[in-house]
Amino acid sequence: MIIGGGLISRPYEKVVLVCIHGRTCPRQGSLETCEALREAVSTAGLTDKIRIVKSGCLAQCGHGPMVAIEPDGSWYGSVTAKDAEELFSGPILCGTILERLRHHPKRHGKNVIAPDQWTIPPSKE
Repeated sequence: MIIGGGLISRPYEKVVLVCIHGRTCPRQGSLETCEALREAVSTAGLTDKIRIVKSGCLAQCGHGPMVAIEPDGSWYGSVTAKDAEELFSGPILCGTILERLRHHPKRHGKNVIAPDQWTIPPSKE
């Protein structure tokens, strides 16, 4: 894609992945989190710069809802719809770190925890 006479490698400044198709994040409210983040981006008039994407499993089951911000490489866990505005105005918009939600995996790769250890309990089904 050519914009302004130069070649660019990505059409958005930020891409935010929200796990909504995993085993646990949907039961922890990830769809509501995703919609709240989309609303924040839309309200700010930044849909041409920031893309909120419904993603598949991010393999951090039980730590969700999980949100990953690229190209920053910042991952956040237990992100509720109520946290969306704070996540948008800090980490997504300004690149700051929101320490209270920052994901601290015990190791690289898959980090799955038992349901009784979830930070946000599953919703009643």
